[in-house]
Amino acid sequence: MTGQELLVSLGKLFGPKIQNKAEFRGETTFTVSPNDLREVAKFCRDDLSFDYLIDITSIDNFGEEPRFEIVYELYSMTLAVHLRLKLKVSEEDGAVDTVSDIWPTANWHEREIYDMMGIKFKGHPDLRRILMWDEFVDHPMRKDYREADDYEYEPTPHDDVLERAKQHYAPRPQLDGAEKITATD
Repeated sequence: MTGQELLVSLGKLFGPKIQNKAEFRGETTFTVSPNDLREVAKFCRDDLSFDYLIDITSIDNFGEEPRFEIVYELYSMTLAVHLRLKLKVSEEDGAVDTVSDIWPTANWHEREIYDMMGIKFKGHPDLRRILMWDEFVDHPMRKDYREADDYEYEPTPHDDVLERAKQHYAPRPQLDGAEKITATD
């Protein structure tokens, strides 16, 4: 079966579950309902040999409803075919099922989306922050995120590590003036 035949069979099999199909520059995108994600994802992996989850990303369409989109970039190593699955998530729901048991690499991608956008992944084995510290209150990639006006330095666990590391290195030598030379000199 060729890559194109494969994508046609996916469209036929899941007909009503495919909300939209788009072709652009040789890449196919299927939009599916969040409720159908796991069924479609398992079929893509098991029956269509999309064995590689390249990436998962999210989009904040602030001011629109549904507000969020999640985009799954899939690749079949055996057929050299790309497939993009998209789904829309309302701010009210704010959660979709995990695919980390289908493609283990989804674990960290989903954690990043949770941390940066606040979208939860139901059934995820370790859904916690991955980039921001645990006490951070908001989700900084949302379009409505505003950094606090009175932002002050907050200590992180990295401060202790940095101080211990400094103990193992000799102090930097005094500068000899070369840093003051400019292109006009």
